[in-house]
Amino acid sequence: MTDRPLKQIHLAAHFPGVNNTTVWSDPASGSHIEFDSFRHLAQTAERGKFDFFFLAEGLRLRETKGRIHDLDVVGRPESITVLNALAAVTERIGLAATVNATFNEPYELARRFASLDHLSGGRAAWNVVTSSDDFTGENFRRGGYLDRVDRYTRAAESVQLAREFWDAGEEPVRHRGPQFEVEGRLSLPRPPQGHPVVIQAGDSAEGREFAAATADVVFSRHSDFAAGRAFHADVKGRLAGYGRKPDELKIMPAATFVLGDTDADAAERAAEVRRAQVGPQTAIAFLEQVWGVDLSEHDPDEPLPVVDPDPDSALVQGRVRIPDPVGTAERWRALAAEKGLSSRELVIEVTGRQSFIGSPATVAERIDHFVQQDAADGFILVPHLTPGGLDEFVDRVVPLLQERGVFRADYTGPTLRDHLGCRSPSGAETVRPRTPHRPGPARPGRRRWRPRPGGCARRRSTAGCG
Repeated sequence: MTDRPLKQIHLAAHFPGVNNTTVWSDPASGSHIEFDSFRHLAQTAERGKFDFFFLAEGLRLRETKGRIHDLDVVGRPESITVLNALAAVTERIGLAATVNATFNEPYELARRFASLDHLSGGRAAWNVVTSSDDFTGENFRRGGYLDRVDRYTRAAESVQLAREFWDAGEEPVRHRGPQFEVEGRLSLPRPPQGHPVVIQAGDSAEGREFAAATADVVFSRHSDFAAGRAFHADVKGRLAGYGRKPDELKIMPAATFVLGDTDADAAERAAEVRRAQVGPQTAIAFLEQVWGVDLSEHDPDEPLPVVDPDPDSALVQGRVRIPDPVGTAERWRALAAEKGLSSRELVIEVTGRQSFIGSPATVAERIDHFVQQDAADGFILVPHLTPGGLDEFVDRVVPLLQERGVFRADYTGPTLRDHLGCRSPSGAETVRPRTPHRPGPARPGRRRWRPRPGGCARRRSTAGCG
């Protein structure tokens, strides 16, 4: 046993994409384009005192054999556009956008996130991702893609240069690096948070180093308890090499949840949800990511294909090929034989994220256990219904976490950095609301007012500047 204080749980809400996370057949399923869907989920998360609302981003619809996947026939509005609109109908919750560092310039990124930070009063976050395939790159002028090491080199320098712009105020930025040579000024005052929060989702060795050096939050895929503890220890152990303390980085895996009045009721509901999420076409598309061959004639309710995978195939576009397809197929065949699973049942088995399934009391206890045992610092929850899928969690689980003393009863500060407990960058501090200076009409011989370096521009009443 340890006498250390109870860790506080961090929670975020993920608005699921147009994919097999959501259950489209459910009558309660709503639009992924209408603003009311985004507003409802974000306001529900804010009512639950969540740290932030999170949007993923896809830059091209998936294709299989030249045809768009059925679940990608509808795209989604661009993330920062949505979040700027949400800034007007929320007050405290953080607003996190996924934006690709491979196909965007650091100045553009710095300006867009500084704008969101000002408009929201210090609630912006950038989930930094890279592109791993030339299929996505075909939508862009320069096309192509970068090798893994080069992707992270570019991403790290993109974040570094964006932070130089955020720090500079009216001073010019003169940057010379392996990826960028830039000389210019940001057209905005310093963001209210100093630096918008940086989120990172990579899992490779390069990704973990990038997170330890750069990120405030890691969007982890390791939501199994043992794997989560190992990942948590590994990434936190790298922080000292960059002069950082363990609590300066929050590790938050994605997790689904299904609630019921009893654990048995929740388990029954969860099985129904998984069957609805992985329909026949989704099962076949997932198998093709491993096998790399056309399986359109394969019956998903039959055993796995008898043919061997083609490790050199480029059949599936818009998705990263699963590593070691031959070895993966062998492991899946063994699992399917052991449990008597059909192809579709096998896909359901291997694609299920760690879900919190049970009564509200069971789910609250399990989430708390993960966090207190350092398997995570919190979770980014992915509901299977849009937009109302988070309502039950906020109404039934959050109060139990608050009773345990491990989750806030209310926000204690206006910015996302306040929610996360992440210190502001050097030289930045949150300034509480004050009336900004406004320029009067220009007079002969009198300079027009301009914001001083680090000064506040006009903003919402909850804003500060750093």
